[in-house]
Amino acid sequence: MLTAEHIEHRGIRDPDVLRVIRSVPRHEFVPLQHAGSAYADKPLDIGYGATISQPFIVAAMSELLHLAKNHRVLEIGTGSGYQSAILAELAAEVFSIEVVPELAHSAAKTLHRLGYRNVHVRQGDGYLGWPEEAPFDRILLTAAPVEIPTALLDQLAKRGRLVAPVGGEADQQLIRIDKTSGGDIQRQIIFPVLFVPMVHPTS
Repeated sequence: MLTAEHIEHRGIRDPDVLRVIRSVPRHEFVPLQHAGSAYADKPLDIGYGATISQPFIVAAMSELLHLAKNHRVLEIGTGSGYQSAILAELAAEVFSIEVVPELAHSAAKTLHRLGYRNVHVRQGDGYLGWPEEAPFDRILLTAAPVEIPTALLDQLAKRGRLVAPVGGEADQQLIRIDKTSGGDIQRQIIFPVLFVPMVHPTS
């Protein structure tokens, strides 16, 4: 299993995040051909133009969310389901949307097999969010839009937080957005990142 020492050395301090990075079996979420690299701190191709993010980025984004056990989380970009599993260990419920039907199906199957009953996966357009389950205490994007969709900001609860990569393929920043009790939006740039672009479903 991946030890947390490397992640901790890179600046992750949240003990709960470090614990789940240690415990969630990343090898269960990577394609067989990448099994030997499952615990390397690097992204891995999972097909369909998608990747499983490197453990440090998963940990950093999870730490930025500042999750509590009673939180309901919206995840845009299920991918392999690895980040979903991390969120499920830290929050009450995870609602995850994946644009690629094959990835939505395989991630849901893997998460169910591993016993994650608090993750709900559906295939759809992440730009629209999951309005019937809103508002969400936390929202996480694992693919980069050029700008945060208004629908997602609307579905973020007051005093909620959204973490996302934002920008074009050559110029992305990880940002944190906090919504105040009055509904105002406060934005902070964290550090440069490189994610796959967020896309709409193909017709």
